[in-house]
Amino acid sequence: MKIVQILPELNEGGVERGTVELARELVERGFDSVVISRGGKLVKELKNEGSLHVELDVCSKNPLSIFGRVLALKRVLKELKPDVLHVRSRVPAWLVYFANKELKIPLVSTVHGFNSVSFYSKIMTKADKVICVSRAIKEYIQEHYNTDEERITIIPRGVDLKKFNPQNLDRDFISNFKNRYDLHSKFVISTVGRITQLKDLETFIKSIAIIQKQIPNVKGLIVGGVREDKRDYFKRLKSLATSLHVEIIFTGSTNSVAEVYALSDVVVSASKKPESFGRSVAEALALNTPVIATNHGGVLDIIQENINGYFFEIGDVEDLAKKIVSAKELRFDGFSYVEENFSLKQMVDKTVKVYEELCK
Repeated sequence: MKIVQILPELNEGGVERGTVELARELVERGFDSVVISRGGKLVKELKNEGSLHVELDVCSKNPLSIFGRVLALKRVLKELKPDVLHVRSRVPAWLVYFANKELKIPLVSTVHGFNSVSFYSKIMTKADKVICVSRAIKEYIQEHYNTDEERITIIPRGVDLKKFNPQNLDRDFISNFKNRYDLHSKFVISTVGRITQLKDLETFIKSIAIIQKQIPNVKGLIVGGVREDKRDYFKRLKSLATSLHVEIIFTGSTNSVAEVYALSDVVVSASKKPESFGRSVAEALALNTPVIATNHGGVLDIIQENINGYFFEIGDVEDLAKKIVSAKELRFDGFSYVEENFSLKQMVDKTVKVYEELCK
């Protein structure tokens, strides 16, 4: 079976990473795997792992060029002769809609997020089979687009349990990281992700200030890069931490996210906007680290309250602080829980089943 995944580009991001991981697993299972995109830094990895990459502009939103790009995509699809097309974003979905009218190749879409409700976004629900990454996304598209129940499958995004495995950690990195930031014998609370207002890092910092009054050895880690347009926000966060006399360490981005989760006592996801799934939450749980998250979106499917974490309402600093302290005492087998429910294997198994059902 030949599977063609189509997405705008292959730079770093959750959708891009999931595409590359699925492609790798498809190759390992004997499928022909092809990805069409405008390119990006993950292309090399994709090719090294056995997939074909076809570079095509399926990213631009310029309506003046759509006709030419539809024709180019149609030519590529005629040459590839795929058994299944899998679109992962709205622009590629529209291009496929027109290119595939005559070809009639079975079509799968994955709805990755809470896209704005519009005619433009509705295209993601027009595939033969629609994959939703969480129960929250399924409810969202059914509410706004009346998508048929029988066409929908919920498939959580998979955690790579080779990487997010307590047995496979880089212990030298952990030791050096702790030395660098003076984290030995400290109560370490982390939040991971790009620095942006949607992450509500103000609430995170204020909660650490409250905890510090009863647990003086607490340290907060904010692990993520800062885009140029977020520099002013970054400065405001540093000023807030200084004014509250709270020790917050801004580490910048790192590729060793698994190690950061593992060395943390608690991980926080204070996002104002609901996450479509919340893979970072599942990754932290796989490393047996409890997670506190805002009470909405895909994380509702992941955290088991009072077992491996807690929920709090957006911006509720006092409640977040209280639940961080409570989470410190939680003990659980997060790796087995994630392996059973949110592993990369389960994602691939369920996705392949959708492909096979469609081809029948």
